[in-house]
Amino acid sequence: MPVGEVAARPGGEVGGMVLGGGAAAAAAVGGDDAVVMQLAAAEGEETAITVNCPDQAGLGCDLCRTILEFGLRITRGADVSTDGHWCFVVFWVVPRSSSIKIRWASLKNRLMSMCPSSYSVPFYPEISQPGPPKFYLLKLMLPDRKGLLHDVTHILSELELLIHRVKVSTTPDGRVVDLFFITDGMELLHTKERQEETCSTLIATLGTSISCEVLSAEGFQQGFSSLPPKTAEELFRVELADSEICSSSLSAELKRVQTATINFDNSLSPSHTLVQIICADQKGLIYDILRNMKDCNIQIFYGRFRSDKKGSVNKGCREVDLFVKQVDGKKVIDPEKQEALWSRLRSEMLHPLRVMIVSRGPDTELLVANPVELSGKGRPRVFYDTTLALKALGICIFSAEIGRQAASERQWEVYRFLLDDSREFPLANSPTNRNRVVDRVGKTLMGYYN
Repeated sequence: MPVGEVAARPGGEVGGMVLGGGAAAAAAVGGDDAVVMQLAAAEGEETAITVNCPDQAGLGCDLCRTILEFGLRITRGADVSTDGHWCFVVFWVVPRSSSIKIRWASLKNRLMSMCPSSYSVPFYPEISQPGPPKFYLLKLMLPDRKGLLHDVTHILSELELLIHRVKVSTTPDGRVVDLFFITDGMELLHTKERQEETCSTLIATLGTSISCEVLSAEGFQQGFSSLPPKTAEELFRVELADSEICSSSLSAELKRVQTATINFDNSLSPSHTLVQIICADQKGLIYDILRNMKDCNIQIFYGRFRSDKKGSVNKGCREVDLFVKQVDGKKVIDPEKQEALWSRLRSEMLHPLRVMIVSRGPDTELLVANPVELSGKGRPRVFYDTTLALKALGICIFSAEIGRQAASERQWEVYRFLLDDSREFPLANSPTNRNRVVDRVGKTLMGYYN
């Protein structure tokens, strides 16, 4: 059985199974009780993920990011509570698509690895930086077709392999050579078993006509050619109007999300500030809120994230109540600090990603950018969703590059896709088709198509 999979019941069902638990484990941090999963009884129903472990700064954000990396969608919400030393978190999740195969046991192991040990100091202000990842080169040669890059990305995502750069070249006989520079979320790609699992899964899914090889990429440098100044200025603008995502015209669906209310209340609790948020529900919203709280050194002691109920006046919205403190243990009372947090949250809930199309000489380039956490972590599944949108439009990708660029006093992760200008879908001289690309990519990233 591949690493991280759960044995299925007869008929392929795993519904109702519990991963984790056990009375004896409660006494040991990192024991089975730290992460418990009540798997859904049937397709379309929710799986409940419960994490009960020592607390540390930004833990909720890290858990949420990992859940999203595995292709899950947080449905009715999440509950977070902590006394500053021990936390209890519940997420209700479903796969974003029936085509996504969730490796529940592997997800549980990843979440368990994030739980601090009992002797960790809670809310220590300096978040430890992970060691440098080990890069590998995945070399594929196979017949070319539309949507191929996303199909490979889908397989690698299910294998927990993260793409950092792609080089695509076409041979005269119509085959493509794809070079993927990747890292392994399981940190096992140095083993022969993991390499064989990767290639056998790719061959089984894409056909026996492909060749596959995994090599060490020692010395790989994630270099990145800087964007032209004018392009960077437009892409990374600090202030965006409420009616835009970057410079592109928006569909009605994307215009709907351009609203958010954020209120601070210091009267309800003698020791905590209540932050109340009402905004349009969209993919990654809970992650965006937790990420900004983490980066702003705001500690959440109790939080409830609720989706709208049937008949609610806030249809399509999510309501959030957070009882918080500053890292020094004080309430958020200073008007300037409230204004800074309000501005940061509002900006990144309304504009969590930037999408635009530019001309690169005679070619057409799609740019997607998102802020990077202070810990250095990027937003999950941006490459996956972007290639999914381009596949849906029937657009081929010549090359893809992922890098970091500093702008507006922060780091951004930038995805650059060089697109094929085909007769069926011309881009060079068609503003209408360019807007279709931006709209489709933006809506996919915000969760309207998956």
